[in-house]
Formats: sequence, structure tokens, C-alpha cells
Amino acid sequence: MYAVVKTGGKQYRVEKGQTLLVEKLAADEGESVELEPVLFADEDAVFDPDGLKRVKVSAKVVGHEKGDKIRVFKFKPKRGYKRTTGHRQQLTRIEITEISNGA
Repeated sequence: MYAVVKTGGKQYRVEKGQTLLVEKLAADEGESVELEPVLFADEDAVFDPDGLKRVKVSAKVVGHEKGDKIRVFKFKPKRGYKRTTGHRQQLTRIEITEISNGA
């Protein structure tokens, strides 16, 4: 049994007990969050919005982390223009605790 959930503008295929890194969620460590299901698959798949309203996907926030540093280098030849900037994405590690179809 698995579900496809949407969070942070991305979709993830999740199963019970799985941990994954997602875009930062506004929840403290140890808190439980509800994820928005896009698809639920058990014996048969559920796609329709009415069926997905009954599907419940719960996750526990394990911790907050930072992603790898990304270097951005801008350069224009023959003009003496060079700029280096960096970015580290804020991420949240979650563990899927429950997937149920409400039946």
C-alpha cells in the first residue's frame, strides 16, 4: 500500500515507515502533520477527489536540516563583472506514520 502526496510543490511516493526530505514545513520536531494525497493505491488505485477526501496520510517531523550548498557564479567577459553567491535550502525530514483510506 502506498500513496503519492504533494508538499512544497513536489510529489512524493510514500509508504508507511519511510523517511524523506521535503521543503521546510512550519511544524516543530515531534509534531504530526497531514499531507495532501494525490493518489492512493491498495488493491485498486484512487484518483477521484471524492475518494481522496477519505484518504489520510500522517507524518511525524523528525528534524529540520539544511541542504547542500549551491554556488552561483555570474560572469560577463571583457567587462570585469564577477559575482559569486551561494544558497542552502531549508529542509524538513519527516517519517510517514500512517496511510489509510478511511474505510
